[in-house]
Amino acid sequence: MPTSSRRTFLKTSLAAGAATTLASLPAVSARAAAAPAAARDFYELRAYRLKPGASDTLIHSYLEKALVPALNARGLATVGVFTEVEVDKKAVTSKPKASTAEVQTSVWVLITHPTLESFVKVSADLNADPAVQKAAADYFMTPKASPAYDRVDIWLLRSFAGFPRTEIPAFSKTKVATRVFELRDYESHSEERALSKMAMFNNGEIDVMKELGMSPVFFGQALAGPNLPHLRYITCGADLATHLNNWKAFGTHPTWTKLKNDPQYKDNTSKNTARFLVPTAYSQI
Repeated sequence: MPTSSRRTFLKTSLAAGAATTLASLPAVSARAAAAPAAARDFYELRAYRLKPGASDTLIHSYLEKALVPALNARGLATVGVFTEVEVDKKAVTSKPKASTAEVQTSVWVLITHPTLESFVKVSADLNADPAVQKAAADYFMTPKASPAYDRVDIWLLRSFAGFPRTEIPAFSKTKVATRVFELRDYESHSEERALSKMAMFNNGEIDVMKELGMSPVFFGQALAGPNLPHLRYITCGADLATHLNNWKAFGTHPTWTKLKNDPQYKDNTSKNTARFLVPTAYSQI
């Protein structure tokens, strides 16, 4: 067969094969293949681990006067900054959580990026910005003997298809003083089971949380950072009592009961860590 004929035959065969494959897919899958992907946020989640007994003045000064304004100037709004609290669920009370030799507490920062390129660019040049260096001079030049933090952990996450954009509830936009947030981290023993847990959220858990007024802020699949594979998300309430009651209602909701007993989602979480957070005065969430 001449070369030109072989090329024509291959092109015709490949096109026919692709058409046959697409036609054999369920209608929903065919539409999904043709439709453009919905825009999804990327999250930069930082944990500034504090030394036991050390002052947190420097880290808060840097975040409030340097980091948050610099992020806003780059078009990244609603930066969340939180400290950890210990919650007594029975008494419905909370108190600030301090670092100990056994367990460190952290200052948490949630930055929403519209694209992966935003994460790369901002992370690469932000602290080289003269305005940031001036505002954070004391923070940058702190002596080795008295650092602002022990170390900082950073995770890069991609939003779930079922919750593609950050959502800030009305009581947080108006900065209700009693608002409380809960950051949950679900680790899995394999990448496949981590995807299963994410699917569980997309297939019903998120809808239940919305129905019950649990005010989810974000859901993210961890792409890079410590302790992979895992996912993270934040829910919140106007006050602690409301938040805890919402979780009680979630635990008995028929949709959740059905999901947790579905065999396809069996053993998709090996560790669940919950942290209660309160926003700083300068937090934008």
